[in-house]
Amino acid sequence: MTGPTDGGTPPAFPFPRTCPYRLPDEYKGLRESGPVSEVILPTGKPAWILTRYDDVRKALLEPRLSSDRADPNFPMLVELARSDKDSTLSLAGMDAPEHTRARRAVVGEFTFRRMEALRPRVQEIVDECVDAMLAGPNPADLVKTMSFPVPSLVICELLGVSVADRDFFEDRTSRMLSMTLPPLTRQQAFFDLQTYLDELVTAKEKVPGDDLLSRQIAKGRKDGAYDHDALVDLAFLLLTAGHDTTGNMISLGMLALMERPELRARITGDPGSTPQVVEELLRYFTITDIITTRVAKEDVEIGGQTIRAGEGVFALGGSANHDPDVFENPGRLDVDRGARQHLAFGHGPHQCLGQSLARMELEIVYETLLRRIPGLRPAGPAEDLPLKNDAAIFGLHELPVIW
Repeated sequence: MTGPTDGGTPPAFPFPRTCPYRLPDEYKGLRESGPVSEVILPTGKPAWILTRYDDVRKALLEPRLSSDRADPNFPMLVELARSDKDSTLSLAGMDAPEHTRARRAVVGEFTFRRMEALRPRVQEIVDECVDAMLAGPNPADLVKTMSFPVPSLVICELLGVSVADRDFFEDRTSRMLSMTLPPLTRQQAFFDLQTYLDELVTAKEKVPGDDLLSRQIAKGRKDGAYDHDALVDLAFLLLTAGHDTTGNMISLGMLALMERPELRARITGDPGSTPQVVEELLRYFTITDIITTRVAKEDVEIGGQTIRAGEGVFALGGSANHDPDVFENPGRLDVDRGARQHLAFGHGPHQCLGQSLARMELEIVYETLLRRIPGLRPAGPAEDLPLKNDAAIFGLHELPVIW
């Protein structure tokens, strides 16, 4: 792998955020002078990062860049012991044609129509969380009372997981996604989740219910293609991805809405504008900054740089969503810009399956909180909030609020 164009030492990656409203300062300079740059990972290994919108979008469509976690050259931010069970993480670690078949089998569970059918139940869950929050102490931590309970309850209900196990999932997911905990701690959290879900799928094979996992079991058996381990991996992916990302977006989005009276008035005065506000918040924060990680199976040229077979690539969605060549004045939160082309949910074959569900949850939470608690506001300045720079998905550890 060649070094940086100026001949200096490649910088350490990832770059931390210093403010809830600011992406790492390094992105702007790299987009301008080194959009395809070499970096050094926490493991000590080199990799490439992509910072421009067009390059990131191209990488997400490039079949020569593989998602196969079983590849020994696959770049990792943290070294984990590999095993047959953690080599693919279901859809996230597959390439075509296996990925195409596996995604087709489950995509019907996440259609816009099916997600909209869940809207009344999601509204009930949000209202129940608001009721509990209002009945509790003031000030409260929005992360604990709303941001994570809502998506956790929704995804547990979707998968047929006992609500009593929600704290277990939040704890294990947080440990697994941490970039500062010891590798063995992260690995144990992974295996704890895998073991629970293996037992859950086994139970549903014997006594099915009205949930996603039971429907997948019935469909697989009918088609003669049922795979127990593949369904466990799918459940793992949906459970971990389905609540951590949305939870962090609830916190950051609410922080922005509480601190901007004009946006609060827009949503409360015209709830129909909420989807437009959500799209801009998704672009602006891009909490899954590393939108994808890939390894080159063959030599491929991106942004004028040849990436050799066996080299790792990180496509940075946050930098891409703040590319001024695509989004004018990208550092400004502008809900009228029409930001639907953002890459917060990825792009191409691996685009987020649950994006319709995530959008719906965000719309309902934002509108309900602002409508039911008009005086809701941060209990302190944004610069004092503890940032999740120690996790793979950006967010806030706490968000104290008063009303």
